Formats: sequence, C-alpha cells, structure tokens
Amino acid sequence: MTEDTPIRERSLYHRMGAYDVIAALVPVPLQNARTTPRLAPFATGASPDSHKRAQHPPVCPPWRLAGIIGQLTVEQLCALAGGPCIYLGRDMKTSHAGLGITEAEWEANMQLLGASLDKFRISPKEKHEVLALFAAYKDDIVERDKAWFTTLSEKVIRRSNSRPISFA
Repeated sequence: MTEDTPIRERSLYHRMGAYDVIAALVPVPLQNARTTPRLAPFATGASPDSHKRAQHPPVCPPWRLAGIIGQLTVEQLCALAGGPCIYLGRDMKTSHAGLGITEAEWEANMQLLGASLDKFRISPKEKHEVLALFAAYKDDIVERDKAWFTTLSEKVIRRSNSRPISFA
C-alpha cells in the first residue's frame, strides 16, 4: 500500500459497535412501538402475510412473532450495515402489505429508532447512515394515507345514512 492509497473506511457495522450493539439496540424501538397503541400492530407480526406464515408448519405461536421480528430486524440491520449477517426474512413490501402504514406512522417509527440510536450513543454520522438504510424501504412500507381513506369512508357513511342504498 502506498501513501497515496486511501485507507478503506470501516463498515457502519463496525463503527456502530458490531453485533452486540445492534442486538441490544434493535429491541428498544420495537418494544416502544409495541407499547404505543397506534404502532403496536406493526411491531407484533400483524400483517396478513405473517398470519398466513404462522398457520403453516413449523407453527409459530403469535406470542413468538414479536421475538422473531426482532431477530430478523437485527439480522437485517447487521447485513445492511456491512456485517457478517445474512438476512433471511421476507422483502419489506411483502412483510408490511395490508398493514396500511401511513406517513405519520412511518415517521413515528423512525423517531423511535432515532431515539434508540441516541440512547446507545451512536454518533450523528452513524445515526444518519442507519436511518438512511431504513428510509430506503419507505416506499415499500408506507401503503396509503389513512386520513384520505377515513375521509372517503366518512363521506360514504354520511351518504348511505342520508338515503337508502338499493342493491336491486
């Protein structure tokens, strides 16, 4: 190696503190999401695909889904950050399909992740990189704006209450 050759920067995985830090960090935002009523369904394996997978052998009891989600998230972050892990979970679009996650719910989850990174004293540079890794999946996870859906539903309900609906 010559003096002109740049030293390769260590991976995000190593700069964060490797597997032990990732494994300690990941459960914190997941637990916070589970205890936040509007976010709980997203941290407990509530997607239709998760339920379908739980019905086939090997049977996974619902109380174990949360732990599996946590381990898969550890493996995913480890792999994305340049660590030696291999993520064996489903793609983000499949695993979040049917949950109807909104922009506001996405932002709330990202804030929980950011707070967890702060709690573990992850430097601002690495924090930004971790958040960017997950932000890359936003389009696969955020499905629709529930405010629009609620407004449309309310209009349909008001209209149906104002005049009878005929199915003839």
